[in-house]
Amino acid sequence: MATGMEIDEDSESNKGSMWVLDQKLDQPMDEEAGRLRNMYREKKFSALLLLRLAFQSLGVVYGDLGTSPLYVFYNTFPHGIKDPEDVIGALSLIIYSLTLIPLLKYVFVVCRANDSGQGGTFALYSLLCRHAKVKTIPNQHRTDEELTTYSRSTFHEQSFAAKTKRWLERHTFRKNALLMLVLVGTCMVIGDGILTPAISVLSAAGGIKVDHPSMSNGVVVVVAVVILVGLFSMQHYGTDKVGWLFAPIVLLWFLLIGGIGLLNIWKYDSSVLKAFSPVYIYRYFKRGGRDGWTSLGGIMLSITGTEALFADLAHFPVSAVQIAFTVVVFPCLLLAYSGQAAYLMNHREHVVDAFYRSIPESIYWPVFVVATAAAIVASQATISATFSIIKQALALGCFPRVKVVHTSKKFLGQIYIPDINWILMILCIAVTAGFKNQSQIGNAYGTAVVIVMLVTTLLMILIMILVWRCHWILVLIFTGLSLVVECTYFSAVLFKVDQGGWVPLVIAAAFLLIMYVWHYGTVKRYEFEMHSKVSMAWILGLGPSLGLVRVPGIGLVYTELASGVPHIFSHFITNLPAIHSVVVFVCVKYLPVYTVPEEERFLVKRIGPKNFHMFRCVARYGYKDLHKKDEDFEKKLFDNLFMFVRLEAMMEGCSDSDEYSLYGQQTVQSIDCLLNNNGNTTSSNTGLSMSSVDSIVPVRSPLHVNNTVRSSGQISSQTETDELEFLNCCRDAGVVHILGNTVVRARRESKFYKKIAVDYIYAFLRKICRENSVIFNVPHESLLNVGQVFYV
Repeated sequence: MATGMEIDEDSESNKGSMWVLDQKLDQPMDEEAGRLRNMYREKKFSALLLLRLAFQSLGVVYGDLGTSPLYVFYNTFPHGIKDPEDVIGALSLIIYSLTLIPLLKYVFVVCRANDSGQGGTFALYSLLCRHAKVKTIPNQHRTDEELTTYSRSTFHEQSFAAKTKRWLERHTFRKNALLMLVLVGTCMVIGDGILTPAISVLSAAGGIKVDHPSMSNGVVVVVAVVILVGLFSMQHYGTDKVGWLFAPIVLLWFLLIGGIGLLNIWKYDSSVLKAFSPVYIYRYFKRGGRDGWTSLGGIMLSITGTEALFADLAHFPVSAVQIAFTVVVFPCLLLAYSGQAAYLMNHREHVVDAFYRSIPESIYWPVFVVATAAAIVASQATISATFSIIKQALALGCFPRVKVVHTSKKFLGQIYIPDINWILMILCIAVTAGFKNQSQIGNAYGTAVVIVMLVTTLLMILIMILVWRCHWILVLIFTGLSLVVECTYFSAVLFKVDQGGWVPLVIAAAFLLIMYVWHYGTVKRYEFEMHSKVSMAWILGLGPSLGLVRVPGIGLVYTELASGVPHIFSHFITNLPAIHSVVVFVCVKYLPVYTVPEEERFLVKRIGPKNFHMFRCVARYGYKDLHKKDEDFEKKLFDNLFMFVRLEAMMEGCSDSDEYSLYGQQTVQSIDCLLNNNGNTTSSNTGLSMSSVDSIVPVRSPLHVNNTVRSSGQISSQTETDELEFLNCCRDAGVVHILGNTVVRARRESKFYKKIAVDYIYAFLRKICRENSVIFNVPHESLLNVGQVFYV
């Protein structure tokens, strides 16, 4: 009997039965489901609104890419320009790099792979997790796939996509390798968040030295450090407070660099426009040899910020980002680089500060002010992207629990993480003060960017196969073109690992170690919970009193399990002589979706017979959702619990015990009975039969369900009223939050590196990270911690 209950918990017949009830009582299921799903798909925008969004996207998305002209030519020719034609070759490389990577690959291909508007490595990973079972913590339930934000496609069993899916799912090693790839990309983005402010602000501050040549480099570094401290100190205000300034500053910046570039082409040497011919790329490499090849590390800086373009996609439709790039960003950047090249054709000795030297003297200081402001905006966008990607990693169990502050009531994605902010500031100042020049920071920056691009390409291959279901020839073309360009750049930056390129590798290695060890500990804790969960037979054998004294009140037992009774419960009742009259197992879990709508957040089900008074409540979140928004979490939980009891009683009055033993197969007939019922309910022993099944039921919002109840005219049964009164009395008696304090230890026979990782690194991270009680806003006076130790 117990085995049957466990199977029934996950059986297909239970899938979304209450969803069917809601649709039958309201309107046809297909129509309503389609309407809800379409709410979260891309909307149609008017032309005027699209232009306004394109303008706003300039300040958030393109700040980093737009400040690259400050330092590209210096990092390409750190030892000076030997031949004027080298300038033409470098310009040709810049032109085709901007065309192939930001324009063709990212703006028109990768941006389409967003997760309901969310970009970045974890957005791609969440898409893959929905289309294949590659998530390393298998805590999903079939009902999760019914979410309006859980969009996924299906494919034929014999298709190439299905074969790829089975290949990925077959071995745990492949799932771990995919996760490791995502973590590497994430760590490099964090490194980008450190290096972007360093190189952008230092390059902008370098303009002071151009007008005052006698000034020492140390003064420039001090100015840059002061700006950086101010920038990071203002993060807690949130980007929405100063966001209205960003777009005008960046638009003015693009118009200025484009106009100055056009002026320089006309004034110095219009022959640089022949760089649009790819022949000069061949000549550049033939003439430069190994030096020409290693200079690609500097050329690559012209496309830095492209990865931030995808990561910062959250608040703008793809079409707005495409318009902004093709109409403003791309032409202005081409003009800016061509203008600098025209200036360098006649002033090769000024390559160190080519940007500032090429500015007309009459507008030098206004441009310097705008350049500094644009560098700050670029840094802000990268820092915000770092916060977002760490929040995503935290949601998927890949980062220690840190404090996340929601800085905007309008935009869900605008967050601030104090601990990470100060770590970024310290590392950023260390890089700026340690290197003191753009060249070595540029080498480090290029290494971080090219690795992020390679990771994106590898993930996009799987997206094209599993999500888009592209023909293998299209996948091959995309893969070939992307890898040829990016592997070429990667081989060039490898030559500069000893010249600063080691910095992002060290930073990424440190963060990767932290993230992997934390994820390993999280997975092992979940596996322990799964393997040691209590059987339903054991619970039923205890009887209604669970073999203990049932004291008034409600006990909320927090667990990571979405099914089954956790080991913490048996540990608790084995060591204490009493348990609360009502027990609710609360599971808070994150799904590979960007958000879970409020009305779909909770799943409620009953465990055991009704007289056991045991329930399970699963609260589901997306990787962009914040617990801070659920300050009344406990109230919402009880609202959904009471609603479950009402709906359960409504369905119970319209079917017999045989129907409810399967629970869901006769749902439509039960609803017809409910709609035709005049209020007369049959009272039998159906309660025990139905409630003995641990069946999962999505609960709609109280308002929606109340309207449904009123429209159906169904009168609650006496059993329902009695149970609701009992639940209310228990709630008034007091609510106690029972949290498990699980300590993970390595076994005595474990290898030394495992002992270091588990006993020291993971234990240290657990000690400094936030407690679950803080995350769940549990009052200290009603908190009860249950400790247990397990060995891995």
